[in-house]
Amino acid sequence: MLKVGVFVDAENIKFNGGYQLRYDVLRRFAARDGGTLLRLNTYLAFDQERAKKDPEYAKKSYIYQQMVRDYGWKIIVKHVKRYVDDEGNITTKANADLDLAVDAMLQVENLDLVLLVTGDGDFLQVVTALQNRGCRVELLGFNNVSKQLQRQADAFYRGYLIPDLLPFPYEPRNEWGKAGSCVRGVCSKWFPDKGYGFLRFIREVSPNLWITDPREPESPYESVFCHVNELADGVTPELLQHRETIVEFYLKESDVDEGLIATNVRLVYDPS
Repeated sequence: MLKVGVFVDAENIKFNGGYQLRYDVLRRFAARDGGTLLRLNTYLAFDQERAKKDPEYAKKSYIYQQMVRDYGWKIIVKHVKRYVDDEGNITTKANADLDLAVDAMLQVENLDLVLLVTGDGDFLQVVTALQNRGCRVELLGFNNVSKQLQRQADAFYRGYLIPDLLPFPYEPRNEWGKAGSCVRGVCSKWFPDKGYGFLRFIREVSPNLWITDPREPESPYESVFCHVNELADGVTPELLQHRETIVEFYLKESDVDEGLIATNVRLVYDPS
């Protein structure tokens, strides 16, 4: 049985595209291969000074922490600290890097797989050390993810592409993957001379995410037709052809066959 540990650098994720990350979905994703979740740690910032002056902030923070705990996560609270420079400028910081790194290294003897949720390149040496102890390390992030960290990890997943990991504020009851729903995906092939191409999205969380060809029976990916007229402003065929570009789009039943087509294609992540 695969023994799994998940360590979430919550502040880094919050400010780099992962605001409102769903911890229940993240838990399912981490255990997608039937693994046993031994550690579920998330490192959250809490501003004590602000809480004393702002009861609403304190209330919302405690409610949010309790919600995350209800999903089975252990919360490590990092208190915000304030620093004043020589010119009197105040900066705040709630760095959880050291705590996360130490916890991961202490647990490595008990784990087969570590899912590190961050984009911070400061964890590069931690990833290497975990791997050298025989642990597989996977990385999940959204924006501003260190390229070196991506290359060092055994696998990297862009959080935008994981079904339902981030909500769609304008589609509160979105049924990912069904006709009429909104999904996020990438361009798998584009024909500039013909004015159309194909977009690919993950239909469901599966242990077979490495099978990226939708034609394979066990692949969790699905391919949909897209016409150039469905591209919103800022989404160009040239940009789509970059394999790291991420778009979101609505699924519509095709009038020609039984498949789905993409409509209202909007840019989510521009790798440039």
